[in-house]
Amino acid sequence: MAINWKAALHGSAKDRVALAIIRAAESQGRLVPGHNDVIFEGTSGSTGISFAVLCNALGYVAHICLPDDTSPEKLGLLRALGAELEPVKPASIVDPNQYTNAARRGAEKINGDEGDSRRAIFADQFENDFNWRIHYETTGVEILDQMGGDKVDVFINGSGTGGTIAGVGKRLKERDASTKIILADPQGSGLANRVNFGVMYDSVEKEGTRRRHQVDTLVEGIGLNRLTWNFKQAEPYIDEAIRVTDEQALKMAKFICVNDGLFWGSSAAINCVAAVKTAFKYGPGQKIVIIACDSGARHLSKFWKEATALPNDLTLDDVLK
Repeated sequence: MAINWKAALHGSAKDRVALAIIRAAESQGRLVPGHNDVIFEGTSGSTGISFAVLCNALGYVAHICLPDDTSPEKLGLLRALGAELEPVKPASIVDPNQYTNAARRGAEKINGDEGDSRRAIFADQFENDFNWRIHYETTGVEILDQMGGDKVDVFINGSGTGGTIAGVGKRLKERDASTKIILADPQGSGLANRVNFGVMYDSVEKEGTRRRHQVDTLVEGIGLNRLTWNFKQAEPYIDEAIRVTDEQALKMAKFICVNDGLFWGSSAAINCVAAVKTAFKYGPGQKIVIIACDSGARHLSKFWKEATALPNDLTLDDVLK
């Protein structure tokens, strides 16, 4: 089986989401460029990096709340970019100290202080409607353009906030309703069961063996055990979900690095595993599109520490075992 990988290696899909949220807040008068206003966000890292870069360019302060077990590479990059960091213990969304809730509370504190002339917003990427819309307006259109008019048989992506798969899924389905939209979901996440069986549940909820409160996986940035606004917008367009284990993702990351020269992160590796499973399931001749959504450089000390130890002679059969 021949696989033609097309990669976007120059940044993060989160860049366009962050900019869309900022521009919307500016148009609403909630942010003023160059006024030292503060943008609070709760994130596992990548969206925070996008906000940090944009805040530096536009004259804002990025205050990022994130789990304290986020990869050191992301933490170091955020510090280098000058972001204010607020690490918190990984926790369920119902916990008032969960990173999303901490970010919301920080913005409310500034806005409620009459002695503070700054404005503050809580970006709220998980629930912000501009998230999926920017992918509908840009990412989905770009995919169709890059395909040169060819039919997209399958689009595969994971879901962190759900914005990418929602916006792209809607755009592709409007172009051709027969295009399959497939969710690639890491172990420990309940989203795959939600799509395939209508039940938001994962076995680790019963077993109590999670390494993290959010999802039991090495993967950062995708997989949830709650429904976000943006994922709800995606649900009508998702045809099926494919569960990918950490072991499969690690092996795929090593496989594509050795065989294709692509140094990708955990989320992109999960998309690749789902793409190969889909290719075997539906047969040859399909045009399968994935997004290379993260670089391995942001995962050196955790995900890639384990992937590095794997042998160089892995086969696709090894990956899928």
